[in-house]
Amino acid sequence: MSAHKAATAWSARPARPATRVQLGEPPSVALLMLERLDLLVVVLTLFACLLAFQEPLTWLYGALAAAAVALCGRLITPPDLERGAAPAAVARRAVPKLLAEWATIVGLLLLAGASLNVADDFSRPVISTWVGVTAVALVLTQFLQAQVARWLHARGGLATRYVVVGVTGIGREIVRRIPERSFLGYFDFRGPQRLQGPDGSSLEVRPCRELGDFVRARGVSAVYIALPIGNSPRIQELLADLRDTTASIYFVPDVLAFDLIQGRVVDLGGIPALAICDTPLKGTNAFAKRALDLTLTLLAAPLVLPVCLLIGAAVKLTSRGPMLFAQRRYGMDGAEILVYKFRSMTVCEDGGEIRQASRSDQRITPLGRLLRRTSLDELPQLINVLQGKMSLVGPRPHAVSHNELYRRQISGYMVRHKALPGLTGWAQVHGLRGETDTVEKMAQRVRYDLEYLRDWSISLDLRILWRTVWVVARGDNAF
Repeated sequence: MSAHKAATAWSARPARPATRVQLGEPPSVALLMLERLDLLVVVLTLFACLLAFQEPLTWLYGALAAAAVALCGRLITPPDLERGAAPAAVARRAVPKLLAEWATIVGLLLLAGASLNVADDFSRPVISTWVGVTAVALVLTQFLQAQVARWLHARGGLATRYVVVGVTGIGREIVRRIPERSFLGYFDFRGPQRLQGPDGSSLEVRPCRELGDFVRARGVSAVYIALPIGNSPRIQELLADLRDTTASIYFVPDVLAFDLIQGRVVDLGGIPALAICDTPLKGTNAFAKRALDLTLTLLAAPLVLPVCLLIGAAVKLTSRGPMLFAQRRYGMDGAEILVYKFRSMTVCEDGGEIRQASRSDQRITPLGRLLRRTSLDELPQLINVLQGKMSLVGPRPHAVSHNELYRRQISGYMVRHKALPGLTGWAQVHGLRGETDTVEKMAQRVRYDLEYLRDWSISLDLRILWRTVWVVARGDNAF
């Protein structure tokens, strides 16, 4: 066949479909069923309450069960059963968070019922009993899950026999996070004399040329390759050696080299990509946070509105100037927003250079000093929350001029705008309120803001709101 005909024949063949990569390691069936017992508990307790009160099972209760399961699957954090920890230790870490997450789910269900005007179609005794019984049942389920997981671990029921190729930072982290009883050892291209344990002692490391034989002889289930991605030829050599084994093979990139903000693997049309810096407020996370903001703001409105009217009148009567002060600040993704406050100073600065308030600032009015100490001057920002431009909890917004100053001096400063700004935040409940008269103070506040982005959850927002009450009551660093 001529070269032209061969090329023509090749081009006529159907294109090979692009390889699609599935994201996420499928868990074992036993572990998955054990971790998600909470979904079954939520449904069973609802049906039990219906039977106890002799209430008929209608389609509305079926919809309630489905909605509760969907929210639990998204918002309730499964217990950490990988290591077979003691039940008491698991409960101590998980129960407070579990109760906060269940309270959030109940609030979202109540909000949905009120919005759809179906709340009166449910039996109040059934719903109130279900809420309380389920909270207790979920806590007891945590103990049961931990107890069963520990029993299975003791008998090797959940253990995966694995080895790690590469005594690297990420390789050591794999061993730290996966149960040690199933770890069969390290392999590396370097000799043992060049490798040390965390305490400086020598490590038992086998040469990579023995990997294939070891995997076949010891029945290894998984091989984790933790080599630098630049070692592509050696990785190919390992893969060739493992081709005639049944072990699952995983390449683990060294993500510890990056300062991850909401780090996760995402799907780009079947191509995996590592998110190094992303916002936590997407999809159901954004919906849950927005629902929490609206629910708490609307519940507080009857109490807050009279207070705002009294403060507004007092501001007008005690000093000259407008009742409200609006200042340009950066919101989500760095977009400019107008943030509202009760005027607490004799000036309304919003220019290219703004001087922060200090403890003995002569610009602060007598009433303004009280408002700032109690944070009552921030109440009009509930308007920003209702607008969707702010949240109850998030990094505090700074004046535009301050943003432009600090973004050039503090690494990662603008990353704090990957979430909605808040009335209070993780930095504020750690005492970082008031004036930031040095770069070091602002950098410390930014560190807490980035920590909030890494660890965001509804339960963390609730913790911050609760701690804010005590911070405001003490009046720390407020002037």
